[in-house]
Amino acid sequence: MANKSRGIVFLGAPGAGKGTQAVMVAKDLDVPHISSGDLFRDHLKRGTELGKLAQTFMDKGELVPDDVTIGMVKERLGQPDCLNGFILDGFPRTVPQAEALDAALAEMGKCISLVPYLRVRESMLMERLTHRWTCKACGAVFPYEAQPPRTGCKKEHCDGDLYQRADDNPETQKRRIEVYMKQTAPLITYYRQRGLLIELSGEHTIDYVYRILQDAIAISKYCGE
Repeated sequence: MANKSRGIVFLGAPGAGKGTQAVMVAKDLDVPHISSGDLFRDHLKRGTELGKLAQTFMDKGELVPDDVTIGMVKERLGQPDCLNGFILDGFPRTVPQAEALDAALAEMGKCISLVPYLRVRESMLMERLTHRWTCKACGAVFPYEAQPPRTGCKKEHCDGDLYQRADDNPETQKRRIEVYMKQTAPLITYYRQRGLLIELSGEHTIDYVYRILQDAIAISKYCGE
């Protein structure tokens, strides 16, 4: 490839801290952080063909087919700001999605170069998920250990109110973790077999985990090397 680029996929159960770390790494590398949730919301808001197609399945309470999701991801990765790399957070969720992503990236001359997996015990995941705060204005999520100001977000230029989501309860979050283990955990094996996985403990402080990630990224290869 003419340019040096990195494609990074973050893995980890809900509450493992992958979203927090993904945002920090994206800013450090100056590449876009692509969240599957944000991608869906953007297409639905803009009323794109892919968004309209996804809406037809969502209205029926059905899962959006992989080819529609892949279409959204592929379109996003084809944008100019992804030239030097990208961070994927929340996608792929299954091995078939990972295989489809690999095929799409190959067509685009891109690749996945590193897959950090943040490992956290279920008891700690539950503690984090049921004690976190979310900003109503910008959607920023504050982990319980961050101890955010309860009077407002104060994240960059945002001053939105903080609240705890209705689904941040033990029953719902336990189910989310179970779904993750059934559907997404096999990706750990998938990427390990390809020599891309690095397994890290996500039970340390945010800054400590970030320093370990920086070291791993520094020695990782670029696509095409």
